[in-house]
Amino acid sequence: MNELAKKEVKVNEVLSQYDQVLVAFSGGIDSTLVLDSALKVLGHNKVTAVVANSELFTNKEFDKAVKLAKDLGANVKTVELNYLANDEIKHNTPASWYWMKKIFYQKLNELKAELNADVVLDGMIMDDNNDFRPGLRARDEEKAVSILQQADIYKKEVRKIAASRGLVNWNKVASCSVSSRFPYNTELTLKAIKRVMDSEAYLRGLGFLTVRVRVQDLVARIEVPVEQTVNLINQMQEINQRLKNFGFEYVTVDLQGFKSGRMNEVLSDNQKAALVG
Repeated sequence: MNELAKKEVKVNEVLSQYDQVLVAFSGGIDSTLVLDSALKVLGHNKVTAVVANSELFTNKEFDKAVKLAKDLGANVKTVELNYLANDEIKHNTPASWYWMKKIFYQKLNELKAELNADVVLDGMIMDDNNDFRPGLRARDEEKAVSILQQADIYKKEVRKIAASRGLVNWNKVASCSVSSRFPYNTELTLKAIKRVMDSEAYLRGLGFLTVRVRVQDLVARIEVPVEQTVNLINQMQEINQRLKNFGFEYVTVDLQGFKSGRMNEVLSDNQKAALVG
């Protein structure tokens, strides 16, 4: 048995300890692998996928996640989260990442009690331990379980397993809260959020599937993978006009290209350490 197969066995062993489980389901590949594994080990009547909708994620992502969970055969519960009611999140402080996860896990624990489930499972993987993830502290406080981490599984292995199972989103581009497009300590408004969501949806429609529209006041800074920058610039007049129609005054291109977690570069190591606990 190869190492990857051993890790799959470990996931199954962890799952077999439970009777009823809730899966925090985003529609991303990590939580999809968790959900698929739980369904295979425990059966459809023992697994509930919980999909959250909020101001900070697109309705399209929410609808796709609900459909995917149903297509996999899971029972689905949906929840609405008003993240902007929390001052830390509304003002996009560095602690907002902790509070988003805290609020989500607390809602999941309410459902866990309501449904008499044993545990809340999430899609955290080993790669998350090497990044700025204040949500890990919220996970530990709320006693959610990351079964992929327990099996020492990394993103590249998630994709391999998912592809071997024929999961349709095995190579899905990762998404993230739209708050990551704004500088820290910037007040988030529904108008500003919509401006970013509309801009990114437009750019994805042009074929830029990995894209971020970072914001500084009314300046849009577009990030795409470096190899797609020339293609982006070749369409600059149309893109410039469209994003201005969405409400930006200036539109720029980041010549360093796409980089996940770019806004976290302003935080010192000490600040990060304090936030992750």
